[in-house]
Amino acid sequence: MSAQGTPKAADKTAGMSKPTPKGAWTVTFLLFLFMLVNFADKIVVGLAGVPIMTELKLEPEQFGLLGSSFFFLFSISAIVVGFIVNKVPTRWVLLTLAVIWALTQFPMVGTVSFTTLVICRVALGAGEGPAASVAMHAIYKWFPDEKRTLPTAILSQGSAFGVILAVPALNWVIVNHSWHYAFGALGIVGLIWVAAWLALGKEGPLEDTQFLAANEPRIPYLQLLTSRTFIGCVAATFGAYWALSLGLTWFTPFIVKGLGFSQSQAGFISILPWVFGATIVILTGWIAQVMMARGSTTRIARGVFGSAPLVLGGLILATMPHVQGAGLQIALLVVGTGLCGAIYVVCPPMLGEFTPASQRGAVLAIYGALYTLSGIIAPAVMGTVIQRAGNMVDGYMTGFTINAVIMVGSGLLGLLLLWPNTERARLTGTPVSQPAALKGVVSPT
Repeated sequence: MSAQGTPKAADKTAGMSKPTPKGAWTVTFLLFLFMLVNFADKIVVGLAGVPIMTELKLEPEQFGLLGSSFFFLFSISAIVVGFIVNKVPTRWVLLTLAVIWALTQFPMVGTVSFTTLVICRVALGAGEGPAASVAMHAIYKWFPDEKRTLPTAILSQGSAFGVILAVPALNWVIVNHSWHYAFGALGIVGLIWVAAWLALGKEGPLEDTQFLAANEPRIPYLQLLTSRTFIGCVAATFGAYWALSLGLTWFTPFIVKGLGFSQSQAGFISILPWVFGATIVILTGWIAQVMMARGSTTRIARGVFGSAPLVLGGLILATMPHVQGAGLQIALLVVGTGLCGAIYVVCPPMLGEFTPASQRGAVLAIYGALYTLSGIIAPAVMGTVIQRAGNMVDGYMTGFTINAVIMVGSGLLGLLLLWPNTERARLTGTPVSQPAALKGVVSPT
């Protein structure tokens, strides 16, 4: 019998880090661009908020409804498609979603009513609802568990760079031409990504979903969805997404109407939360992976490290109504909301720790569907608060205070509930300490 057949050698092999397949980083880059387009599509309504409200004569409550309408079918679509990707290759699902995004932009190029704008945003939301979970599921077919935190962070950066790169370009179109053409430009960019994905996109080789469904142990969905880590991820990310959806819809109108900046100035200021958030996301992904390589449990490296910034960010944001000066208020808003980015990096890998691969697409989709419900509520709440306040600035400050309270509460729930390593032991029977695959990992890649 060869040395490789001995139990000792087998244990050693099991403890080694699995290699990353060739082509993994190419697909990661394409999915990064996928998320970039995704968030550029999301931000355009907020960026063009003042021109849209002026042209269509919208009240704050109506504009808040427009911001919320994007999320009306977002969660339902995410769940439905999440189960589909357990059976259908992610390559074709991603392609279909991107085509929907592109086509829903073009009706806005001409004269458009408020009703048409709402319908197109609802349709776009249905197409974008599954995007993050499907992209995450796709990328996990290219990286073993111990190497997933960094690609997750890179994928998450698509959202930040979608804003950082798109805001100046789209704002230039809005200022020099029309907000209508900004939507058309996004439609063209979406079709370009579709062409690139058709040429270069591939399915990951690490997991054969049909084989896994037939051979790996399955865990009842009720157990997965009622586990404390799943509930903790939903609760923590709910608060983070409340802040994000306000940023997508109300940040630029706040800069223009609340603080008195011009549309051109607001375009550049609107980038700041995303630049800071991008830094937080990359640092979180890298540091968490280093901590795990040095022996930290995923409870600490992912659960605590992802939740604590939410609490800190909420406390910072809570001080905003009590300071004077536009510059300081913007700084507190940027830092407070930007710290939320940490939770997006750590929750999908935590769920992937104890969810069988053949069920992972659905679990990630349900997770996304639940936490993005805050996207329906937050913009509408802000619009109502602004319209009913004594003056517009007071309304914004009340809305940001509500946001701060929700962030602190969700972060505390994350600290209390996120125990992925013990969840894995309970549901799958693996040791509590660390997965065998993590032993022997020297550095993140």
